[in-house]
This record gives sequence, structure tokens and C-alpha cells, in this order.
Amino acid sequence: MAKTIQAIRGMNDCSPTESPLWQWVESKVRNVLQSYGYSEVRMPIVESTPLFARAIGEVTDVVSKEMYTFWDNDEQLTLRPEGTAGCVRAAIEHGWIYNNEQRLWYMGPMFRHERPQKGRYRQFHQAGVEVFGIANPEIDAELILLTARLWKELGIDQHVSLQLNSIGSLEARKNYRSALVEFLQQHIDLLSDEEKERLEKNPLRILDSKNQALQEVLNGAPKLLDYLDEESRTHFAQLCTLLDEMGIVYEVNPKLVRGLDYYNKTVFEWVTSALGAQGTVCGGGRYDGLVEQLGGHATTGVGFAMGLERLVLLVQEVNQNIDLPRAVDIYVVHTGEGTTLPAFQLAEKLRTDLPHLRTMTHCSGGNFKKQFKRADKVGAKFALVIGESEAQNQQVVVKDLLGGEQQVLAQADVVDFLKTAP
Repeated sequence: MAKTIQAIRGMNDCSPTESPLWQWVESKVRNVLQSYGYSEVRMPIVESTPLFARAIGEVTDVVSKEMYTFWDNDEQLTLRPEGTAGCVRAAIEHGWIYNNEQRLWYMGPMFRHERPQKGRYRQFHQAGVEVFGIANPEIDAELILLTARLWKELGIDQHVSLQLNSIGSLEARKNYRSALVEFLQQHIDLLSDEEKERLEKNPLRILDSKNQALQEVLNGAPKLLDYLDEESRTHFAQLCTLLDEMGIVYEVNPKLVRGLDYYNKTVFEWVTSALGAQGTVCGGGRYDGLVEQLGGHATTGVGFAMGLERLVLLVQEVNQNIDLPRAVDIYVVHTGEGTTLPAFQLAEKLRTDLPHLRTMTHCSGGNFKKQFKRADKVGAKFALVIGESEAQNQQVVVKDLLGGEQQVLAQADVVDFLKTAP
């Protein structure tokens, strides 16, 4: 017997019983994004490797440790680890943002070679938003309002909280970096080997260390907010004022820096304590220099991304009132000579006239008992039964599988009955 082949570790299947919840979450995301006037874009899952090295930063964990990269003839390619870089590349290449505002969204798989854990996988899915050509803090606020609305739609708004910070300009961060490194060198014995490496390459990432002893020391570290340039300071103050006026509760977290090099000014995260250590549900911020960095005309940018696996887990954990659609509403049962054709004709008519209902036709033979058992298994509300006498008389037995009542109708009257059925 051949050895069974299994899925690659960290790349998971989604079963027929799990997919309805995924579809429900994805539909909520789409509906909220579209209600704000955002347009969908779709990018390839494979991009040129230098795109991510230039956009994300060669010293980040994503580029240095986590990317799936391979050679295609003489070109190095990478499975996309995130969506922003590819979206910016597409916007530049096709001229979407040349002297033009764009509010875009996307949804799809991303790939990172890291240790799988709850809510974090090697193939995972993100929904992301990228806005180009708007420099004002109003758009930062809109993205936060948009996500706050989505949490309400998903029934998780009481279980997430907003953390906010400004990381200022590149020059401001350089000045802060020098002060932070000087401070951390005084506590070098508390740093792990990985953190010592970051001290040389990306010291701001040490601010979100999971080392509790180090975190206590970092409470006395220089604050990035004290090093902000005036423009970033004003931008952040205006954003906070607008969020206050709109009733959005947030915490200014001076240690929040995000993990990718392209951010500037506003950064934010929505976090939860309902999923254990993996607490970030959504994160984003401004990246005003990224378009120019990747070869486009200077264009401001801001966006966010949310991991759908983690979002689905959170919905499962805290929302017990989800009304998922049935997999099947109507199950067409038929047996006996001359019943197959009218059963198929009736099912197709229902799909044409009542497309909102899910209609399944029995195709695997067997007696009525077997077919009703199958109808119950798929969760149908109504069974439409066609036997030999019903086929001859152009009738159908309509059985309510939940209430138990049944009645005989002319096949021509079934659509009208189902239109008004509770």
C-alpha cells in the first residue's frame, strides 16, 4: 500500500464544515470595505524577490528568515509574505496612482517560513487595504473607523482594543535609534542572542520583546514620541483628536513600532487577549516613502492587514450568535421510473427562479428512506419528493423537514410556495 501523502506542516486544509464560517467572515470584510467605497485588486502570489528586500527591509525577520524563495531560470522569485509591496508594485506598473487617489483592498494567501502556532501558519490568508495619495490624518482615522465597524459586524468589538503610536520621519527614527541603542547597551546582559543581533540591525524591534524582565527595564527607555519631528507630531495630534471626537477608545503605546521598515508616522494595532499570546488581530500604518522607494513618483500611502485565520479563531471564541447560512435549503428526492427528468427540471427551475436558495438534487440512487436520511444529513429545510405518481400527475410532495408537515402541490406552484415559506 502506498504511503499516505499529507499536507505540508503549517499549510492547512479548510473542511466543508469550516468553510461556511470562513465565507461568513470574508463576506463581512468585503461588505464593510465596499461600504466605504474601496475597490478590490488582485495581485500574483509570486513576485520578484528584490521587491520584498527593497520594500520590507533586508534586515527584517521576514526577509532574512521567513520568505519562500526559489530560482526560476536566472530570476529569483518569492511567494509573497505580505500584500503591501505587491500592491505598490502593481499600482506603479499600471499607473493607478499617478496624480490620483486610490483606496484599494485585497484578500488572499500569503506565505512565511516560520514555526507554525495557533493562528499563525506558513500559508495564511490576509485581507488588506492600501490608500494612496492622501496625506491628511483623516484617512488614518477612516481606516481605524472602518476596522472598528468591522469588529462590530463580526461581533468581536468587545474583545479587541486599539493601540496607537507615531514613529515619525526617517530622520526622527535615526535620532531615536541612537538614544535607544545607548540605553540598551547599559542593559546588554538582559538581551538574548537574537536581541543582540537586532541591536545592530533593527533595534526598534527590541521594544516589543516578549522578555518580561527586559520590558520592565524598557519602561525607563527613551520614548520615541519625544523625538518626533514637528510634522509627525502635528499629524498624530490631529489623528488623536479626530478619534476622540468619533468616540474611538485607544491607548498610545510608545513601544509600538511594527516589524517592517517601510512605516512612518502613524502605526496602529488592534489586539485581543482572547487568543493567548498571539494577540494582534490587525495592524497597519503610514508608508509615505514606499512608492518612491520602489521607483514610482512620490506618493503618500497608508494601509493595514488582518490575518483571517486569527480573525476566524477570534470569532469562534467570542461570538456565539452567528447565523450561518444552510449548506442546503432544498433537497429534491426522486425514485421510480420516469422520475429523474422531472426532478432535474424542477431543481433547475428553482435555481433560476429562487437563486438565493441552495438546491441539491439526489444523484446516488436508493429508496426514499435513504434519500431522506441524506436530506437530514445535509441540513435541508424542505424535501421535494417526486415518485412515479407525482411524475405522472406533474405534482410534488413538499415535506418540511424541521416541522414534519407535508403537502402535495402542483409542480408549477412550488416556486410560489417556497417564496412565502418561513
